[in-house]
Amino acid sequence: MDTDIDLESSIIELIINAGQSKAFAFEALACAKQGEWHKVDGLIEQSKEAANEAHKVQTTFIGLDEGCGKLPITLVMVHAQDHIMTAMLARELIEELIAIYKKSRTTD
Repeated sequence: MDTDIDLESSIIELIINAGQSKAFAFEALACAKQGEWHKVDGLIEQSKEAANEAHKVQTTFIGLDEGCGKLPITLVMVHAQDHIMTAMLARELIEELIAIYKKSRTTD
């Protein structure tokens, strides 16, 4: 990540992985709503894996910056950070909703 092109590519990678994480989580929620429980755990796992890939990029950025402002903070960088945090929050909330759906379906 020594050039702007590598930094830009890494930011895009973070955005893509965060987006995939959120998409898998919402797909898991849709499956839970439909009672397709055989799909839910796999989709949540895929969501976690995509989030982990995004987090690896984020961790690399933190390491390169060393808390000293060595990386340029651009609107795209802020946008990428927003994506990863939103995806993480969405998955956490969706996991809770899935647990509620599961509990309500087993008590019917």
